[in-house]
Amino acid sequence: MKEVQFIRRNIEKWRNVEQAVSAASTQSPDTLADVYTDLTADLAFAQTHYPESRITEYLNDLALELHNEIYRNKKEKYSRIITYWTREVPQTMWEARRLLLVSLTVFIVTIGIGALSTFNDAEFARLILGDGYVDMTLHNIQNGNPMGVYGNDSEGSMFIDITLNNIGVSFMVFVLGIFTSVMSMVSLMYNGIMVGVFESFMYQQNHFWDAFLAINMHGVFELTAIVISGAAGLSLGNGMLFPGTYSRLRSFRMGAKRGMKIVIGTVPVFVVAGFIESFITRHTEWPDMVRLSFIIMCTAMVLFYYVYLPYKIGGRHEKQA
Repeated sequence: MKEVQFIRRNIEKWRNVEQAVSAASTQSPDTLADVYTDLTADLAFAQTHYPESRITEYLNDLALELHNEIYRNKKEKYSRIITYWTREVPQTMWEARRLLLVSLTVFIVTIGIGALSTFNDAEFARLILGDGYVDMTLHNIQNGNPMGVYGNDSEGSMFIDITLNNIGVSFMVFVLGIFTSVMSMVSLMYNGIMVGVFESFMYQQNHFWDAFLAINMHGVFELTAIVISGAAGLSLGNGMLFPGTYSRLRSFRMGAKRGMKIVIGTVPVFVVAGFIESFITRHTEWPDMVRLSFIIMCTAMVLFYYVYLPYKIGGRHEKQA
């Protein structure tokens, strides 16, 4: 069956499903179960014959929303806490993989922009980082401790301040999606430029390797979480800008729900990053190989949880469907 025929034959039924979702509280469980069974049959057919089509994505989202309505009032088991982080978050990351790729690309490009701008304009670092931070860093370099900024405060207070600040930045990048996806990307771009500027500035001061090791000990987690927050903002903004076959309000709600799950998934990452930055990064006297090995280990953890696990769970889910 051609895709157009498939859509024409079932479009009214799917619109009725949307209405059933909106009025789920007034529907009997048996009715919702029958609707869900019929809808998943259509979804399986679409995934088999039109795997890359937007109608398949539409049916998948509709089935997910209906599923959530059916089980909304079901008492959750304590094991949900574990499955949330081991299954639901990776599954959401898989569904948002294109948004994550866009966010990562924007972040990498803006790191390059920040680096090139610093090389071409000696005052650009002061414009982005501020005179106070630049002067403090130059003073630390003169005193033989270029990464001294990480040891100025006590570990405990530094951990709380950094963690709360990073979580705030994450949610800000997400919430800016309300004002279209562009605003989330602007915030992401600024963070990328800052990273590029600082690394280039330290390169100009002949301390690039010191900066690379110090930043990336916690930066692997921190920068990953910022990129993921950018994807959450894209989900929120795109839900409003590109409703597709949904009403704009429904599309916005779905994008917000997915984006919130994505951004909540960054909170533990920021906590870990804050702990590392406060308690570990300050030990610049550690051998380079020890710090480099730590960075490699953190990178492997990020790749496992945010790349391999979503691929494994998402791919298996699609094959089963």
